[in-house]
Amino acid sequence: MQREGWPFGRSFSSLPVVLVVGLLSLTAAAAAGGGIIRNPPHVPVFREAPAFRNGDSCGSPDRIQVAMTLDANYLRGTMAAVLSILQHSSCPENVVFHFLWARLEPDIFSSINSTFPYLNFKVYRFHANRVRAKISKSIRQALDQPLNYARIYMADIIPTEVKRVIYLDSDLVVVDDIAKLWGVDLGDKVLAAPEYCNADFTNYFTEAFWSDPGMAQTFRGKQPCYFNTGVMVVDVDKWRQGGYTRKVEDWMVVQKHKRIYHLGSLPPFLLVLAGNIKPVDHRWNQHGLGGDNIEGKCRSLHPGPISLLHWSGKGKPWLRLDSRKPCINVDHLWAPYDLYRSSKHVFEE
Repeated sequence: MQREGWPFGRSFSSLPVVLVVGLLSLTAAAAAGGGIIRNPPHVPVFREAPAFRNGDSCGSPDRIQVAMTLDANYLRGTMAAVLSILQHSSCPENVVFHFLWARLEPDIFSSINSTFPYLNFKVYRFHANRVRAKISKSIRQALDQPLNYARIYMADIIPTEVKRVIYLDSDLVVVDDIAKLWGVDLGDKVLAAPEYCNADFTNYFTEAFWSDPGMAQTFRGKQPCYFNTGVMVVDVDKWRQGGYTRKVEDWMVVQKHKRIYHLGSLPPFLLVLAGNIKPVDHRWNQHGLGGDNIEGKCRSLHPGPISLLHWSGKGKPWLRLDSRKPCINVDHLWAPYDLYRSSKHVFEE
């Protein structure tokens, strides 16, 4: 299998000469108005995070592989998520981050380096053209961005020696030791995530889906439950061997011809894997804190223990805090991880 992209490590000095020259040339061309790279109009400036070190009990490193996407619009969330993972990890130096980005933005790369000087990370190119023609318009424009679909292709992008990853969205914070999530026993399953079997599963698909006799048999013999794809433990080796990328893509092709769902990248995951995943304790995805996908109204926390807070939905905590209209019950839980240098939250005033 041909590998996608080009992995970047700690600094440009570690790159092959040809890549360094290419990066400098592209950056210069963009600065001269060549338009080859479309740098974001404003990349936030972040405070440097503390250095988190392993304790004596860590022993030989058992690498915890975490995959996330990189996007200028969500960079503030990504920085907070990374900080939360390191801060609560018993062995933070054992965590390796794999970032997927859709276009080269050197300012973002430099921002990660300066904010987390000791971070163990690599960055990989996700070719948006691979998925762009397969995306159908959903109920919210943000769900239609190609990078939102990168999770489908991460097994093809990250190195083959990586056998398992934790995939995380950028709008969350981890408030527990991520090693506990990493230690989930997948058994013979390709994916583990919290399941929500009380949700009305039929609502995730249209009448066109359920009225089609062939499609309606998709979940025959299974007990399908909703799961959120923003927090997943994935056996990427099994994913590759089982051809799951193609299976998910096949449903996206069906959607292009016959509208069978309204959301973005979630429903094809459900069509392929619902009813056949390893369930994880709900504490690992307290999701929906961003409200619904239309208005993003405030929601309260669900009862029970919490290991991960997830602002899925339209409302993002950094935007609500900046607008001085935070959701008091939940956004103050994200604020302590905000490394944005210019931020002064309403809670501090």
